[in-house]
Amino acid sequence: MSTERRALVLGASGGIGEAICKKLASEGWSLYMHYNSGQQAVKKIQMELSENYSSAEFKCVQMDFGQLGAAERLAAKLTSIQAIVVANGQSMLKLLTETTEEEMESLWRVHVQNPVRLISLLSAGLRSYASSYVVFIGSIWGNTGAAGEVMYSSVKGAQHAFVKAYAKEAAYGGIRVNAIAPGWIETRMNEEIPKDERQMVMEEIPLMIPGRPAEVADLVDFLTSGKADYMTGEILKLNGGWYI
Repeated sequence: MSTERRALVLGASGGIGEAICKKLASEGWSLYMHYNSGQQAVKKIQMELSENYSSAEFKCVQMDFGQLGAAERLAAKLTSIQAIVVANGQSMLKLLTETTEEEMESLWRVHVQNPVRLISLLSAGLRSYASSYVVFIGSIWGNTGAAGEVMYSSVKGAQHAFVKAYAKEAAYGGIRVNAIAPGWIETRMNEEIPKDERQMVMEEIPLMIPGRPAEVADLVDFLTSGKADYMTGEILKLNGGWYI
């Protein structure tokens, strides 16, 4: 019987997704690495991981989660999944009054509808393992909300609510369901924020430093390692004390 562990990382082309892929690969996981438009970035990660971990398998899978039916199309490409890490997403800095219905629908599909539908489609496979894992990368704004990011906060809050509810429903099948709610993480996206705005945020954070993608990846590793198997339905804060 194969002892291979295989995880699906949604959003592998992002800074956090890349760190998660590298950490899980170092711990012996084979990976499906999902991307939408970041093919070049994911192919680079695939090449690096294949060179460093020849006993594991690393596959790239493309899907636009902004489309209806994306979950079904992606599920058809996957086999033997023991862990799902939902790290994909799209930001939206807009007042609610400026947000269109189409933008609202896109945010919902990317962050909630398609990931949740995919988990539903893969749930029978997850239950075939004694222990399996679903980990959402939520957000500090899913806990407390942010002006100017109302719809983003809303879909992240929906992810957190799903984790709490599905953890209860899936526990009988051995599926552990948790989330990580990062605060400011030093990614390529945050590098574009003006220095004065960045400094204002750092002054609000008790530790006065940003988090790193590797720290998010370390928590994902902990949740999928077997060391946290009595934990389910939790939203783990990783924000330097910004929101407690």
